[in-house]
Amino acid sequence: MKPVDQVRNAQAFLEDQPHHEQAFDTLIWGLRERRDAAAREVPEWEDLRTLASRIKEHTLSHLADYLEQFEERATANGARVHWARDAHEHNQIVYDILTAHRAHTLVKSKSMLTEECQMRPFLETRGIQVTETDLGERIQQLDHQPPAHIVGPAFQKTAQDVAEEFHRVYGSDRGRADPVYLAHVMREHTRPLILAADAGMTGANFAVAQTGAVVTVTNEGNADLSGNVPGLRICSVGIEKIIPGLAELAVFIRLLARSATGERITQYTSHFAGPRAGGEMHVVLVDNGRTQRLADERFWPSLKCIRCAACLNTCPVYRRSGGLAYGATYMGPIGLITMPAADVRRFRELPFSSTLNGSCSNVCPVQINIHEQIYAWREVMDADGLFSVTKKAAMKTAGAVLSHPRAWRAVAEAGDAALRVLPHFAVYSRINAWGRHRDVPSTPKETFHQWYARNRGDARPPAQTPAQGEDPGHDRP
Repeated sequence: MKPVDQVRNAQAFLEDQPHHEQAFDTLIWGLRERRDAAAREVPEWEDLRTLASRIKEHTLSHLADYLEQFEERATANGARVHWARDAHEHNQIVYDILTAHRAHTLVKSKSMLTEECQMRPFLETRGIQVTETDLGERIQQLDHQPPAHIVGPAFQKTAQDVAEEFHRVYGSDRGRADPVYLAHVMREHTRPLILAADAGMTGANFAVAQTGAVVTVTNEGNADLSGNVPGLRICSVGIEKIIPGLAELAVFIRLLARSATGERITQYTSHFAGPRAGGEMHVVLVDNGRTQRLADERFWPSLKCIRCAACLNTCPVYRRSGGLAYGATYMGPIGLITMPAADVRRFRELPFSSTLNGSCSNVCPVQINIHEQIYAWREVMDADGLFSVTKKAAMKTAGAVLSHPRAWRAVAEAGDAALRVLPHFAVYSRINAWGRHRDVPSTPKETFHQWYARNRGDARPPAQTPAQGEDPGHDRP
């Protein structure tokens, strides 16, 4: 497949009704502000982050042991555990379970893993009707789009967008862009599908080795309906979601909702420990490149991620480009360090969609060094010769200029002088990417170097007299 062009995709988002950009940025930054307020309410917040990081590191270091413990407990609870090496094997296992039960309709809750495996198109081409029951996922499904955010799949849409879409699909009132009304429309058309479904499916926020339970954390209750109403239940679980026990789960529950949406806790924290009476529960444990990443000493910390999306909510690039621009299952900063591990050539440009400001690492509840890993992926792209010709030429030119102060000052002064006299059409041309969506700042009358030379150029630091007994030839720190 062709490499994802995040810049071009972002441009499409920015040019499609400019008010979308402002609405999206306001919404996402609001989540960051709510996260900060919620964190300040917990005096031991930083201690919790450190503890969660250590729990993840311990579990990943003993992953095989905890996976076997989970399988043993889950089997004792009456569940059936399956192992999938990759996305195709996961999809085939799910399909085989459904066909063995003559199931033709499946309702499922939000699951980034099934998006990663592209399970829905796999099943639909084989005659299985799949219905997303999460409100955001259902909105995206009806619009034939993937999720634009890890927590809120349809955050990129405004309420009016959803009203238009529901009018087109369900015939509801397109003039009522009221979230409560739209949620009722969704409920009226989805609940009958849940009641009639042959099978239900959930993802997993955590899988507890101690109890053999799959844990989901939701606000809508759709995971409980999808997992409990049909007699046949399937849970898709990435192997990195394993944690040791309930004590460790409590740590992550305190961090997850606060980091994701600024809530103290979500409405539902559900433990799926076994099948309902007369039913079946299947758990599919999925690798899909995770063990390979775990073996990489540079990038294994990305497996600590608990899918809170806090890094997305603080990222200036994500907030202004939209989630669909990344062309990937995982977007934003966490996507920049996970997607190249899945397909380095297709996602080779993603690590450059970052300012490396470090805010993503600062808000991560499990202390993943995200910005450092983004930089490390850039080094990989350079070492493997995956830079685009244009980018490589630009980097060479920038390196030559920035490594020679006189050359840099000459270029900066010439650029400022040109901006002061060039006509508007010349400044805002196709070659000026900055000016496509914002005004170029006014140029200063003089550079800092010029100001310093004029005001401080002749200044010399006062000579220091060595203290008594001190060696005047000794370099002081």
